[in-house]
Amino acid sequence: MTVRIRPGRGLRGPRHAGHTLAAEHLGALSLPVGDDGVILGTDAEGRTQMIGLHRPAPYDVLLIGGLWTAQVLALRAAATGARVAVETGRTRAWTTLAQAAGAGLECVSLHDVGRVPPTGAAVSSPVVVVRDCGMRPPRGRVVSSPWQSVLTLLPYLSPVAPRLMRASTLVGVQRVSPGEAEQVGRILGLARTEIEALPTLADGVTLWVAGRERHWVMTGATEVETGLLGAARRMD
Repeated sequence: MTVRIRPGRGLRGPRHAGHTLAAEHLGALSLPVGDDGVILGTDAEGRTQMIGLHRPAPYDVLLIGGLWTAQVLALRAAATGARVAVETGRTRAWTTLAQAAGAGLECVSLHDVGRVPPTGAAVSSPVVVVRDCGMRPPRGRVVSSPWQSVLTLLPYLSPVAPRLMRASTLVGVQRVSPGEAEQVGRILGLARTEIEALPTLADGVTLWVAGRERHWVMTGATEVETGLLGAARRMD
């Protein structure tokens, strides 16, 4: 038997008859949406909510919340094959995570504030930059670009928060004070019930807002994540 090999594609696979689906059954067909499959958590109905961080266009995410949630997302981004660059003024809080991620591979790197070097992000090597720079993060030298997303963490609202909320494609808000909830609600156009709920959120719960979309998401840690980061918490 002669085996035909296509250059650069390997062996031909087995041939099967084409798959067909009746028009009345199309409503039951669903496909996962999202290129990288970074799981945010589950919504009130138990459905998995995901975020696509690896994109051919700039993508900015703002999280007004706790370090724990940002670190869970950083770990999950690294698990998808992304390189994660953490810009932080509290290196000690990230050291254990950086050492544990990637099973010995240097997939999470730590950098002082303002010292993130060019990353060389590409479709074959996407990058997520996590900015953990306190209440007033300076304008970063490294910004979002094709295949390089930026996640900025704010522990609470600050004078730069309105600008960051308006500039971000996706905004996550965890438990905040009633006054902060009112300010967030005005900027993001939240409903009164959503504003009133923000000061009452449990640890690990985030309201994710993208334009007119709203998703209440509970981030539940895996056993490995809990062992590394501890239980979900809003305060650090």
